[in-house]
Amino acid sequence: MNLMASNTAIVVDSTADFPRAADRFPNWRVVPLYVRFGDRSYRDYVELSPQDFYARLRTATELPTTSQPAPGDFLAAYEQLGGYGRIYSIHIAGNLSGTVESARRAAEELGDDRVRTIDSGTASAGLAMLGLAIQRRLERGTTDAEIDALVARYRREARLLFTVDTFEYLAKGGRIGRARAMAGQLLNIKPILTITDGEVIPLKRVRGARKAFLEFGREFGESGVDGPALKVGIAHADAPDREEALRELVRRTRPQAEIEIATVLGPVVGTHAGPGTVGFFWFRDEG
Repeated sequence: MNLMASNTAIVVDSTADFPRAADRFPNWRVVPLYVRFGDRSYRDYVELSPQDFYARLRTATELPTTSQPAPGDFLAAYEQLGGYGRIYSIHIAGNLSGTVESARRAAEELGDDRVRTIDSGTASAGLAMLGLAIQRRLERGTTDAEIDALVARYRREARLLFTVDTFEYLAKGGRIGRARAMAGQLLNIKPILTITDGEVIPLKRVRGARKAFLEFGREFGESGVDGPALKVGIAHADAPDREEALRELVRRTRPQAEIEIATVLGPVVGTHAGPGTVGFFWFRDEG
């Protein structure tokens, strides 16, 4: 089957932090996760915007919780895409959320082989960037085999560095992984973290945000030659000054690279990352 944007759809969950995906690409859909403050549950982005979320988070006496979509949420999206012969359903790392399992159950319930579910191994802009890489191939024509190879390479080669202001949110949400050893040691120490196989992994500790960004720049500068094939993503949790600092880092270090997504971490990802978090993603893709 020759896969094109006209016959192949992409479904992502809302942890991609790409809420306008369906406005930009008619063949995309976003299925929201849920965030709960007290006894009220909100659909990520749909019923609670990032701006309202961070305003509430800063004054909340109890941290919110999150939950994955039900299989029925995915089933509704897949059925809405009935005119497409293939659906790629791309999701947050399975070790971080049960979302991909809900998607798999929905695909089985659909009763045909149209849906292929993908554990992206990452989150936020990293998830969106994998979807964008698949979309580029759909726009020129591709195959399942080529997309399978792309996904495998993405999981091997895509890079993510992020830092948090506090481990409180990762720890309380149960997503701290091996970074637990650094918890309680911040005191102006900025941890450089990544996600590997869906687990938060500590890479280095530096003192202060400036040195954290210098480390980002060092790693990025060693990532290979400059050029438009170097795709970049930026995500921040209510910290627009840090987005601008990373944009400047890209302009200075790899001026020909394409920043293909710069976004705010939505309510679900923000619940576990906390205000001030900033993530820097990159992947070389000739498309």
